[in-house]
Amino acid sequence: MPGPKDLDPSTSPRALLGSELRFARERAGLTQEELGGPLFVSGSFIGQLESGTRRMQVEYARQIDEILDTGGFFTRNCRAAAKSRYPDHFAEAAEAEAVAKSIREYAPLIIPGLLQTEAYAHEIFRAYEPTATQEVIDHLVDARLDRARLLNDPTTPLFWTVLDEAVLRRPVGGPAVEAEALDHIAALARKHRIIVQVLPFSAGGHSALEGPLKLMAFSDAPPLAYVQGLGTGQLLDDPAKVARHELTYGLITASALSPRDSLALIESVAEDYAHDEHA
Repeated sequence: MPGPKDLDPSTSPRALLGSELRFARERAGLTQEELGGPLFVSGSFIGQLESGTRRMQVEYARQIDEILDTGGFFTRNCRAAAKSRYPDHFAEAAEAEAVAKSIREYAPLIIPGLLQTEAYAHEIFRAYEPTATQEVIDHLVDARLDRARLLNDPTTPLFWTVLDEAVLRRPVGGPAVEAEALDHIAALARKHRIIVQVLPFSAGGHSALEGPLKLMAFSDAPPLAYVQGLGTGQLLDDPAKVARHELTYGLITASALSPRDSLALIESVAEDYAHDEHA
């Protein structure tokens, strides 16, 4: 399977910082673990900074400048790399998602962002921001649709999602919008671009009742897990925590319908919504 798209240091501030960090660290004769020690982070975290998988924060940049004697280079430049179109709690996860070779996601309530249609995304953001101007909503929708272009590549990243049955049964924006959204997912599954399963209500209690989960793997960095709450999110790189969440995802897939039966259910529910719209 092809690896993720490389970030170009000439166009990506994050990639430039990562490239310069690797150069400065190696010039100083330090391993990733040795640089991570005084920062109280793991060597794998330094590797993720160097690969552009993670964004460099100002507090780390200041310490890196001190340790590597780089004359304030990282402090000055990390602000440019920190600019994002996404909410603060999700920005780092979105950036990691863009270079992942595989993404596995459990969605308990809404269709994952990478699979949303324009109309569905608009309804979601309008629900989140009922008093926002149309310009703000349009900006948020555009950013989400840009993220979804990841799936324009025919093979990378591998995208595997488990949708709770609640995702299908909640008609976001009404029957027509939900039908279009489900048809879009079904079309991607039929083209074998994504793997989709549905976790039915009949499965009862399961290992991810506490909320959504995203797992990302990379060709040149350790895996990450992203967990999200209401207006909050946390990107995790601790191997034990990531492994625990990988087990959680495995248990969910074991309780879910097969991809074939899931596709049949998605198309059936979409057809019901279409009939409701024309009734």
